[in-house]
Amino acid sequence: MRVLLIKTSSMGDVIHTLPALTDAARAVPGIRFDWVVEEGFAEIPKWHPAVDTVIPVAIRRWRKNLWQAYKSGEFKQLRQRLRANRYDLVIDAQGLLKSAWLTRLVKAPVAGLDKGSAREGLASRFYHRRLAVARGQHAVERVRQLFALALGYDLPEGTGDYGLNRLQWRDLIPGPAFVVFLHGTTWDTKHWPEIYWRELAERLGHAHIQVRLPWGNEAEQARAQRIAAGLKNCVVLPRLNLAGMAQTLAEARACVAVDTGLGHLAAALDVPTISLFGPTNVGLTGAYGRSQVHLASDYPSCAPCMQKKCTYQPTPDDQRRFDLKREWPLCFTRLNPERVASRLSAVLLAEDLR
Repeated sequence: MRVLLIKTSSMGDVIHTLPALTDAARAVPGIRFDWVVEEGFAEIPKWHPAVDTVIPVAIRRWRKNLWQAYKSGEFKQLRQRLRANRYDLVIDAQGLLKSAWLTRLVKAPVAGLDKGSAREGLASRFYHRRLAVARGQHAVERVRQLFALALGYDLPEGTGDYGLNRLQWRDLIPGPAFVVFLHGTTWDTKHWPEIYWRELAERLGHAHIQVRLPWGNEAEQARAQRIAAGLKNCVVLPRLNLAGMAQTLAEARACVAVDTGLGHLAAALDVPTISLFGPTNVGLTGAYGRSQVHLASDYPSCAPCMQKKCTYQPTPDDQRRFDLKREWPLCFTRLNPERVASRLSAVLLAEDLR
């Protein structure tokens, strides 16, 4: 059986789809997948053994200049690639109008979420089979259920398996032990205060634990340099591609992460990770897998707000207790460096005892 999977973005969503592929490969002998994915994440599907061909798209880039994308011939080339193979089924695991549009370029039956299950209900009109998957579940479990319904097998019990081999990225000769700080994320509200990262790095230095700081853009590089400034135990890494990040994470003793795609990559590689959640909901998009610790804010009348911009109005008591210029958003004050360092020590001890 040959299936075309459409799951274009974001990084976390792409990673969350991997366990469903593992389920399907075990349940349906001989099944193979081609995967349509945003060009920036095209490395990830290649890592799964059930994927044959990765078909990159550039919807994020095309939206900025549709006419230029049309003139360049990229649309035509995409249509030709999608029609080059015969597929038994197309699964739209995105549930958005942009992904549903892609299904129209393929001559095959399409399965996807029904109107009440998809993020954009109108997308379901493009599907031949509309499948109900309850909301309010973790994203990984929703995709696993979608695949089971679409392909006609019973959903396996237990935690899903990403199907990745962590050992393929590890050096034969291990280097010094280190912890990775995944400090970069998209929403302003998801950033753990920089002063907290700095204090945590200092605490780890006192415990003789090395810290490595990756970055993906100039702002993240500048933040990493400020966190590491003058600390002998901290190293700011060069800019890495996804394969380089996978290798760094696979070799780490542990990670501390905000709600970010790289945190989900760490979980997929079975790296012990402490994930810090302020405005977002752990139950829906928390790091999924073994050895994952979630610290979620319970700030009163605030978290999780699911807002990209913080609208909380500090009280006079807040103004007395916190440095509002450096300890913002206030929901993260519930997850101070002392609390995170304590949990991290427990995680590292548990790894030493394994």
